[in-house]
Amino acid sequence: MLLLDRTAALRILPLWRLGFRPFFLAGALFALVAIALWGVILAGLLPTWQPPGGALAWHRIEMPFGFGLAVIAGFLLTAVQNWTGRPGLSGWPLAGLFALWCLGRLAWFVPLPVALLAVLQLAFVPVLAWVLGRSIFIARQTHNYPIPGVLMLIGLSQALSLYGLACGEPELQRRGVLAALWLIAALMGMIGGRVIPFFTQRGLGRAQPFPARPWQNWLALAATLLIALSLAAGQGARPQPLWALPYLLVAGIHALQLWRWRAGGIWHVPLLWALHLAFAWLVLAALGMAAWHLGLLAVQSLATHALTVGAMGGLILAMIARVTLGHTGRPLQPPRSMTWAFVALHLGAASRVLLAPFGSHALWLAAACWSLAFALYLKDYAPMLCRARVDGHPG
Repeated sequence: MLLLDRTAALRILPLWRLGFRPFFLAGALFALVAIALWGVILAGLLPTWQPPGGALAWHRIEMPFGFGLAVIAGFLLTAVQNWTGRPGLSGWPLAGLFALWCLGRLAWFVPLPVALLAVLQLAFVPVLAWVLGRSIFIARQTHNYPIPGVLMLIGLSQALSLYGLACGEPELQRRGVLAALWLIAALMGMIGGRVIPFFTQRGLGRAQPFPARPWQNWLALAATLLIALSLAAGQGARPQPLWALPYLLVAGIHALQLWRWRAGGIWHVPLLWALHLAFAWLVLAALGMAAWHLGLLAVQSLATHALTVGAMGGLILAMIARVTLGHTGRPLQPPRSMTWAFVALHLGAASRVLLAPFGSHALWLAAACWSLAFALYLKDYAPMLCRARVDGHPG
């Protein structure tokens, strides 16, 4: 491990030894509670709670900036020490960063002025980007330079969304959220394009790595950033045939990557097929947005939920299941219940995207499947996240 002092590191409570521990735990718990709460709100069973801007604003904003950023933070704070050779955030500094994230989530449930809500919401991303950027720039890892930049763009998208909330402009709020979702898609494409072929090679015991095409990752990143900026500016937030082109480019690149990473044994390894299936949802989301711009898809939210539930939710669940095992010193063999968690998550995505146009029951099924998936993760993984590594390392 890369912690400076092994003895001092072992004195830190296991939960605060590396970023994946508190943020994976809180992110999974938030995913479970937030969608369960959203289902209760949709059923009209919580009429007394009225967050600023209404419950839809809370749902829109909290899924990318609450759930998504929690797991992104946990992954990047853990990965950056492997990338740079510098110690990862731990102890009180990690607890302080985690407290900033918690304050943003809790602020919705306290009667606060919208300006103060915005301050509490916006504090987390700049600190996270600074912590990661400092290590990346000191190590001069040029191929990781975009990461803190994309995080800051996510923070600006959050600011745009909260500005729309404060001004009573739902369209600005929507543009900020959509921009943030495709910025998260940029991170998923960038990081997934590196780790999925590596994980697949390791998981199948292949001697030869899959052929790398770095230019494809960079081209997909550029196209996805263009998409996000167009959404934030309002140019791509309404159907326009020209804006189908970057989505088709992103879909084509990621589809080619999936084809290049194919191997016969993937479907026998849950940690692998879950990753590949989530990446396929990213392709479907981009195709759906292209179809919407071309007038072939009437409801844009179907493509958005292919991105949020299928791609983001699926990739997050698969990644936290694998990373938790590896960084707690366990073999990369998830509990059997995780297979059912992956199945539930992707059934929920299919229900939300493919069945929702035919009736509201699909929404309840999607919410139930999502909640079940993260409940199964928490059942087996929460103890791992709260306890010391089984191999005695201090991480």
